[in-house]
Amino acid sequence: MMKENIIKIFERSFIDNWDLAALTDYNTRKSLTYGEFARDIARLHLLFEQCNIKQGDKVALIGKNTPSWVTVFIATITYGAVIVPILQEFNPNDAQHIINHSEASLLFSSNAIWETLDFDQLHNIRAALSLDKHEVLAEKEGEMVSRVLYRLDNIFAEKHPNGFYRNDIHYADVTPDSLMEINYTSGTTGFSKGVMLTGNNLCGNVVYGINSGLHYKGSRSLSFLPLAHAYGCAFDMLTPLAVGSHITLLGRIPSPKILLKALAEVRPHLVICVPLILEKIYSKIIVPMISQGMLRWALAVPYLDNRIYAQIRKKLVEAFGGEFEEIIVGGAPFNAEVEDFLYKIKFPFTVGYGMTECAPLVSHTPWREFVPHSAGRVLPGIMECKILSDDPENVPGEICIRGENVMKGYFHNTEATDKVLEDDGWLHTGDIGTLSADGTVSIRGRLKTMLLSSNGQNIYPEEIEAKLNNMLGVAESLVVDRSGKLVALVYPDYEATDQLGMTHDQLPAHMENLRTELNKLVAPYERIAAIELIATEFEKTPKRSIKRYLYR
Repeated sequence: MMKENIIKIFERSFIDNWDLAALTDYNTRKSLTYGEFARDIARLHLLFEQCNIKQGDKVALIGKNTPSWVTVFIATITYGAVIVPILQEFNPNDAQHIINHSEASLLFSSNAIWETLDFDQLHNIRAALSLDKHEVLAEKEGEMVSRVLYRLDNIFAEKHPNGFYRNDIHYADVTPDSLMEINYTSGTTGFSKGVMLTGNNLCGNVVYGINSGLHYKGSRSLSFLPLAHAYGCAFDMLTPLAVGSHITLLGRIPSPKILLKALAEVRPHLVICVPLILEKIYSKIIVPMISQGMLRWALAVPYLDNRIYAQIRKKLVEAFGGEFEEIIVGGAPFNAEVEDFLYKIKFPFTVGYGMTECAPLVSHTPWREFVPHSAGRVLPGIMECKILSDDPENVPGEICIRGENVMKGYFHNTEATDKVLEDDGWLHTGDIGTLSADGTVSIRGRLKTMLLSSNGQNIYPEEIEAKLNNMLGVAESLVVDRSGKLVALVYPDYEATDQLGMTHDQLPAHMENLRTELNKLVAPYERIAAIELIATEFEKTPKRSIKRYLYR
């Protein structure tokens, strides 16, 4: 059990950083200081109290990243209630299932998402409140939530007649092992599972972030990952708020153009991102630049290439704001070609490993110590790891982890919990990898996606797909087993093929050439027998993972 208490960490931070900027909405440019943020939290606490919300009650939250979203999240956990953040990308049926399954009493929703939900089918919800406006969207018969909200300013003034100040901040006494959050996984095989995270689980992540100096008092952060996801939640929200950082909430889809503009304006001191962000910048900006005739020739000249790489590194660092210590990549496998290039030019990035069931962090290494194609070292003093293999350093096996960050279990799903969580605390991750003597984890793929060749060799389709996805004309791919033969399903990159002047009729021949090239890059037992073109993008989860089970 952690010595620190996550609620008390926030209590101290809001008092100590009262006058500093806490949250800024990038779109409206409206900002809150920590003092103003604490007042808004106190108002919500009063609303909960007046509406008879008790410690342990569930509060559901769905909408884009905004200061009001953050306020509801922090107000809920510091009150002692349980927050249920829901990815806004979930379809309405899944969102409604999650709200009902979590047994939430209150729902906070953006107006746009609310229009897609059916209030009559939200069985436990007493009232739904808007994240966009000071209003109740709907309430069950006999409820008084709208009346309380209407009178909230007066009720708050009566409780704090002289104003609300630092010494008025007193948050709930919650034991570290108490349930604090139910975070529903994006799921690829039906409805999501509700990961039960305790105060101790969240605290393990935040304390690691504090002790590692990821954020610090007065530092700047640009939040563009979904805060409803454990990765963004822990390191774009909880850790910055724990130390007095200034968070700017992008609140829109981070296309390369929008993101680079925001990064240049905010100049964050740490960048948290998923591989797709860097992969898009690499394919859209860097590859066209280094493929030009003169520059391509220059990169083949010894010593001259280092100077060119240094200039590319400088431009890339400036593009991300120029003041960050490192970029932490996580949430999905990183394309090996992109990773190798960034490492070659000494770009300050590192790759971490985590999962929702660990709120989320399992391993991380500062960029100067990062080992290419690894996922960092297991968090010292917080997590431990073992590989189910006779030779964990060389022969991949399932990664199992234990420690402060490991979840309590799946909400109302003991069967799923028992499948992954042993009585002695070891969590079966479903990932396959190796573990070096210094605790560095290297991931090969997912246990459920691993294929077995006819001669008994383990095949990790993600590794083949990564090579194929780097080839011209391939937008995304999926390798499947068809009667003992490997077949690659490919969704073409039509933008690239159009630029090449390639017609639709020419695509099969082009793909056959790619298959020949690919088979030179892989082991004999990994060779692809055929490439099949698909007409539309692969169906994906809200986390943008391909729903593999649909294509088996």
